[in-house]
Amino acid sequence: MKNYKVESKDEFIALVQTEVLTSSEVLEELQISRQALGSLVKREKLVPIKELSRDKLFLREDVEKRKVAAKELHTKYRPYDE
Repeated sequence: MKNYKVESKDEFIALVQTEVLTSSEVLEELQISRQALGSLVKREKLVPIKELSRDKLFLREDVEKRKVAAKELHTKYRPYDE
């Protein structure tokens, strides 16, 4: 897990803009459907850091880990697709 250190409002804003993703950004990054994202959240494979009324926020670090795990699973269970 990364340690984040911010000393000003501008640094905090920059951190949030680079390290926090909305649901829509996660869908694009992982190339999955909204239903698939809902399933990942329900199964706790991807945990939001904040849930809003119409959206969820995720840490980029967690999304990147899920992307690597998905690629490994795809290679393991669908090797003929490559």
